[in-house]
Amino acid sequence: MTTLTQETTDTANKIMTAPQISARAKSTQDSPIRKLSATAEARKQKGIKVYHLNIGQPDLPTPPIVFETIRDLKMSTLAYAPSNGLPQALQAWKIYYDGFGLSLDEKEIIVTAGGSEAIVFAMCAICDYGDDVIVFEPFYTNYNGFASIANVKLNPISLHIENGFHLPSSEEIEKHITSRTRGILICNPSNPTGTIYSREELQRLVDIAKRRNLFLLSDEVYREFAYDTPVSSVLDFPEIADRSILLDSTSKRFNVCGARIGALASHNKDIVQSAFRFGMARLSVASIEQLALVPMLKSAKMYTQPFVEEFRRRRDIVYDGLKTIPGMTFYKPEGAFYIVIGLPVKDAEHFSKWLIEEFEYEGQTVLLAPAPGFYATRGAGVNEARLAFMLNGDDLRRALIALRVAFEVYRKRF
Repeated sequence: MTTLTQETTDTANKIMTAPQISARAKSTQDSPIRKLSATAEARKQKGIKVYHLNIGQPDLPTPPIVFETIRDLKMSTLAYAPSNGLPQALQAWKIYYDGFGLSLDEKEIIVTAGGSEAIVFAMCAICDYGDDVIVFEPFYTNYNGFASIANVKLNPISLHIENGFHLPSSEEIEKHITSRTRGILICNPSNPTGTIYSREELQRLVDIAKRRNLFLLSDEVYREFAYDTPVSSVLDFPEIADRSILLDSTSKRFNVCGARIGALASHNKDIVQSAFRFGMARLSVASIEQLALVPMLKSAKMYTQPFVEEFRRRRDIVYDGLKTIPGMTFYKPEGAFYIVIGLPVKDAEHFSKWLIEEFEYEGQTVLLAPAPGFYATRGAGVNEARLAFMLNGDDLRRALIALRVAFEVYRKRF
């Protein structure tokens, strides 16, 4: 009896003293874009055609110049690149920005491991533990993860589907600024909404940044994907040259998502130097990928224009297709290749799960990304979903037909 009691006590002590993972690790959310993917794969194994409208992975081929450049590289050693980027890559980024009238010195650019690292570096450069950054929700869901890594709090301001998720008044934005607010983070054109903030809207943020002594961080990875209205860069406003930070990536504009090459650029030397030091800590970005993208950065419009025209067609197909579905709330996306739609159901999570787990129409179903994961405010976006128009025109049309039928079946059942 004594031995059993001692064993029980020892076991309890081990449980009580077992090491725990961090609060940061526990609080980091699953990706709403990917969490139903395993179920989708299981449906495919059963012969069901799944239309992936959940993820921003273009279905078009990567330009052959990428692979040709890699094959032509003459390298005897695959060595570390400089922490700020290879000279050839920095020069290519400068040429790329020159093409948009954005004058940057090569010393003002840091090559990063995708746009993701650029965002983390920027957050770490401007914030201490417990500081906050204003974001407009719905926002790119991985901002949540980046903020967790950087120990930064996201300070959300809700936008609304009724006006296509455009910005609120200056007064509304300033209500959310706290003593710990260090910056404002935008995505323009926006993932997940496809909204392009007008010059006037950006001027509103520029004025607030000046007046309230904040940094303005602009994620511009979809710069080329503008269908009806021009895109202004944060670097187009010289009055905040000391507090603007441009965050960028090659992934979508060149369809090289797996290359993981991005950039951080700023006229603020302290920001760039901070990013450089963070870069030293992770050593370097992959050399081959940096070199492989040099030709496209130097002649960007040659490669991006066909992509943009194709996605303009797809945007129009989606917009016209949504008109045929009763009860939908939607608008016409101005850029990127996403739209957040209001569904004629109460719970987008439940509907999306049912859609991929149970529903089929003529051997087909659809995978959506429920919108609550794109919000920081609890309870927001419960009847919304993000739709990415990544598929070819015929598949998009079939997916929207299947979606229309799914709503009819779902309403009768639930």
